[in-house]
Amino acid sequence: MTDPRVRDVYIVDAVRTPVGKYGGALAAIRPDDLAAHVVKALVDRTPDLDPARIDDVCFGDANGAGEDNRNVARMAVLLAGLPVTVPGVTVNRLCGSGLEAVIQAARAVAHGDAHIAVAGGVESMSRAPYVLRKPERAFPAGHQEMFSSTLGWRMVNPRMAPEWTVALGEGAELIADQHGITREQQDVFALASHQKAVRAWQEGAYDAEVVPLPEVELVRDETIREASSLESLSKLKPVFRTAGGTVTAGNSSPLNDGAAALLLVDEEGLRATGREPLARIRASAVTGVEPQLFGLGPVEAVRRALERSGRGFDEVATFELNEAFAAQALGCIGQWPELDPAVVNPRGGAIAIGHPLGASGARLAGSVAHQLAALGSGTGLAALCIGVGQGLALVLER
Repeated sequence: MTDPRVRDVYIVDAVRTPVGKYGGALAAIRPDDLAAHVVKALVDRTPDLDPARIDDVCFGDANGAGEDNRNVARMAVLLAGLPVTVPGVTVNRLCGSGLEAVIQAARAVAHGDAHIAVAGGVESMSRAPYVLRKPERAFPAGHQEMFSSTLGWRMVNPRMAPEWTVALGEGAELIADQHGITREQQDVFALASHQKAVRAWQEGAYDAEVVPLPEVELVRDETIREASSLESLSKLKPVFRTAGGTVTAGNSSPLNDGAAALLLVDEEGLRATGREPLARIRASAVTGVEPQLFGLGPVEAVRRALERSGRGFDEVATFELNEAFAAQALGCIGQWPELDPAVVNPRGGAIAIGHPLGASGARLAGSVAHQLAALGSGTGLAALCIGVGQGLALVLER
């Protein structure tokens, strides 16, 4: 940061829940309670910090239609037992919401609006409600349509171009068509995601960041399939195209529940925590693409973020790229020829770990920070594609 008025922003700590599967171990936990859990765990891990010194809590949440309504960040502050003087704000950039929260909180710290901030994200796709439109006139005689708020388009504006509103999986199919990505390549990528996640858990790589909920018997991400194989993946039928389709449940991210939170500080805030930071926030970028090609959103966002940071692809030591679909992730990686694919998702990605929409971006940023701390130095990236055609990226360094 060259502007002397702009402060360095450090990530002191990052935590997340184990990610639960749809209808699984976390399905009985309200999203505001999931958010409160990671906020409390984050604060408890820094005993020198007076919670009253937290200037703001910013959380991402992609749904907001159920128990996460009315500003889930503020609810998390109250439920976590923080002083009532600590404010909270909720942001929504769909799948990028958690990372957007990190970026917005970092911006506040960088420009002196805060010394200490908590940023994170939460989603319970299991508890996402069904929603019903209000009728245009009172007491309609006919049946009313109910919409699931779990994922994807609903109540689509008829003025929207129809090619923009295809299902997310069909968007992945379009990317596979456009870039010649085969079903086998997608399945190989998906299998690697599970294998890397299994190995990471076995080696204790997630011990520093995962904080299980005491009332739930879940200590590891629930959708990791240890016994997955190319043979089993190859037997799954395409979900979005019956003829010639390549996108299956096995090479896509699942529906999930979870939460994540990070502690962001400037130099003054760092002294108040009494801790060594994991990493420093260097730069970010957001871009837009054709909505049906949302999966390629990270391509330009990552390029711009690296350019703003003064770093190149050859300097990236670790890169957490959200795996919404294998086709989408492969499509992005193929557009970065200077990038070593081996640094992408070294501890497994969302196909294995899961993708609780509003939490994923915060999970990625926190994981990159922990990985950089383990490496001792280097440049890291976190990036996500976003439904309706956006990409978001963050550059960290240590």
